[in-house]
Amino acid sequence: MHRLLTPALIALLALPAAAASSEDAWEAFRAEVDSACRALLADPGEPLVEVDPFGSASYGVALITLALPEGTPDRYVCIFDKHSRAAELAGPFPAIAPESE
Repeated sequence: MHRLLTPALIALLALPAAAASSEDAWEAFRAEVDSACRALLADPGEPLVEVDPFGSASYGVALITLALPEGTPDRYVCIFDKHSRAAELAGPFPAIAPESE
């Protein structure tokens, strides 16, 4: 019976360390997506990059908003392949004009 409890106790004691490293890994993932997506931007200005905390099973995803000199923002979607570590940027979404009343 004692031999059965020892592995179980070791596994329970390892859980906090695994959870901490997992959060560290997700934080590193988000930083990698942010960096890869920013590197694809050719427009000047400071972009707002919002990284989905976990992405999908295969991809990291970021929404990028870039203010243009004329005041309207361009919005982009950046896709980051978790396997190849390559990022791609979609073309800008057209600005949505406010509805006239």
